[in-house]
Amino acid sequence: MDDGNEERSKRLCRKMDLHILPVVALLYLFCFLDRANIGNARLAGMEKSLHMEGLDFNLLLSVFYMAYIVFALPSTMLCKVVGPRFWLPSIAIGFGISSLATAFVHTLRAAWATRFFLGASEAGALPSISFYLSRWYRRDELAFRLSLYIVSAPLAGAWGGLLASAILKIDHIGWLRDWRLIYFCEGIATVGVGAVAFFLLSDSPQTAGWLTPEEKMLAVTRMLQDVKGTASQTTDHRIRLPQVKRGIFCVTTLSLCFAFMMNNIIVQGLAFFLPTIIRTLYPGRTIIQQQLLTVPPWIAGSISTLVVPYLSMKTRHRSGWIIMSALFAVIGFAVYTGTHARDAKARYTASFFVCIGSFLIGPILQGWASGNQTEDSSRAAAIGTTVTAGNIGGFIACWTFLLRDAPDYHSGNAINLACACGIVVSVACLGAYLWRENGRRDAGDRDELLVGLSEEDKENLGHLHPAFRYCL
Repeated sequence: MDDGNEERSKRLCRKMDLHILPVVALLYLFCFLDRANIGNARLAGMEKSLHMEGLDFNLLLSVFYMAYIVFALPSTMLCKVVGPRFWLPSIAIGFGISSLATAFVHTLRAAWATRFFLGASEAGALPSISFYLSRWYRRDELAFRLSLYIVSAPLAGAWGGLLASAILKIDHIGWLRDWRLIYFCEGIATVGVGAVAFFLLSDSPQTAGWLTPEEKMLAVTRMLQDVKGTASQTTDHRIRLPQVKRGIFCVTTLSLCFAFMMNNIIVQGLAFFLPTIIRTLYPGRTIIQQQLLTVPPWIAGSISTLVVPYLSMKTRHRSGWIIMSALFAVIGFAVYTGTHARDAKARYTASFFVCIGSFLIGPILQGWASGNQTEDSSRAAAIGTTVTAGNIGGFIACWTFLLRDAPDYHSGNAINLACACGIVVSVACLGAYLWRENGRRDAGDRDELLVGLSEEDKENLGHLHPAFRYCL
């Protein structure tokens, strides 16, 4: 782009940021809040009220991920078929209703049912929003925009502790008390946010009523110039199976699936068990004080989730920033593994390292997975597959911190330490592979792929086209 077009592009980005990001960030904030508030509800007496014992709490967490794993990829593809404008608000209302219903359960089986429906409705949130943003932003812009909504996850952790503390000061609403009030208040708010989102989202730049015709043309042109090896930037509702297969079965997607699974073991474990860990460090504090102590690590994680993806955008580099961040988590879990619950100061400090180093990895991985695909269907498939694999990690996270390992939780922390190391190794290997592949394409070693192909076939090669260069 020349200087004039680049300035117009920046103005367009700012306009898109203001119209899109606040809505999707708020949706994901309540998505993560409704998922993670079970940790706060546990402190507020949910286990005792529902007569849980042994591994019942871990099983309740697992039910969520059983649904999430099954529905993540289909939900992402449905987002393409139905359209994000309708799909995103619909699933938000779905997980709001599921959270609201949890306030009224009286048996563990009923809690399993609401938790399953929560997982089914939330399964599409992360991948569908990532897919939605990939229609609007170029590859170098996407990771930072993803971070602007994924930062809602650590913010939900911080806000969840503050909100739970405030809600618990309410004596009752009708017969609802304690942990039930947490689910009731947060569920009502989520349904309201989902309903409002119906009137605020647009499917794509081509259908956005708040863009001028010139801005729509620029938005499409930007996306076409960002990739090579594809004939058009299609945003229709059809699913193209060859593109879906290409998005799933490629080295980048499969490698990032492993890294995201490792990262989600850490992140989801923090979401569910950080309040419990804080309780083991400060057993003499009140429940409200323990809730409040979870807030500072989450805030530190929120800051890093904005700063590092921004630096990744400016440097147009991903693997190095992920490796550096994962090393922070390695330090944090190494401290946890080498200490005991009585070492409260060391472990509480380690919580900051873990939160700083883990939450920011998600948006960069999602941007990386999307950025190495060129078509709408392949991006949807790559993102959906990556998130599905990530939530297999979430399922594993449910079983990393067990009561029999309390209060030190050495086994759980050792598992998370191994996961952080796994991220470092897998991302380093993928970055080296893609760097080598780009070098081969620069040298013309992949040009033979074009021999004998028609112009249409050449344009439909997607990321396999010799002119395409992978994000590193």
